[in-house]
Amino acid sequence: MIQLSLIGIGTGNPDHITLAGVRALREAELILLPRKGEARSDLVDLRRLLCHSLLDEAAHSRVVEFDLPRRDGRDDYLGAVDDWHAAIAVTWREQMTQRLPEGGRVAMLIWGDPSLYDSSLRIAARLTGVGSENAGGLALEVGVVPGITSLQALTAEHRIPLNALAEPVQITTGRRLRERGWPGDVASVAVMLDAGGAFQALAPEGLHIWWGAYLGMDKQCLIAGPLAEVGPAIVERRAALRERHGWIMDVYLLARTPLLPGAEVLR
Repeated sequence: MIQLSLIGIGTGNPDHITLAGVRALREAELILLPRKGEARSDLVDLRRLLCHSLLDEAAHSRVVEFDLPRRDGRDDYLGAVDDWHAAIAVTWREQMTQRLPEGGRVAMLIWGDPSLYDSSLRIAARLTGVGSENAGGLALEVGVVPGITSLQALTAEHRIPLNALAEPVQITTGRRLRERGWPGDVASVAVMLDAGGAFQALAPEGLHIWWGAYLGMDKQCLIAGPLAEVGPAIVERRAALRERHGWIMDVYLLARTPLLPGAEVLR
């Protein structure tokens, strides 16, 4: 039996990991760190830093890095993602069964929280036979240690609530925002997984935006204000940051009504 702990680690700040996460990490017999290529080497570097900070030296031998399969960039997005998840599940299975043939405790460090726009739980489900012939059939018990999401980090850094008073908020993706516009009768929209500037598909009048990139990291960048005024600056800054670092992780909140009186602009 493999006992797999998916540990939410927040957005890159070692202080974001909970005591429960630290305990699960220290109890693991195998800690798997995925590599996503040189362009996003900072992500594995931060995972290494967490392990170095939270584990004693003897435990470092339990940390194993592995390369993730690449996702096909074809137009069939959902199909490409499904195939990619299947390939990742096979890779996970190989790593776990080769290194712990008799079973044991495995930990994986998950950006943010495993419940929000992360596919670790879906990939883990494939290992038990759900959705994948090649990776299924593994005796697996999955545990989740919740973490701080990028939305929590964003609202904390901007010092705003996620929703307007007594109003709903919707969490969506940049792709959906581009294709469908403002989603229904909500006052606030949180946007994740945006390839860049999906808010440009909206009429900016009356909208405010709170944007953040590399939240929790030393290169964190924040911009906020009326969308008509700061939208172009966000697009320009995002492109410059991506060029400088080779990758970018960002998230933003849009609102039609004030979230806090007088709390509109933070650069």
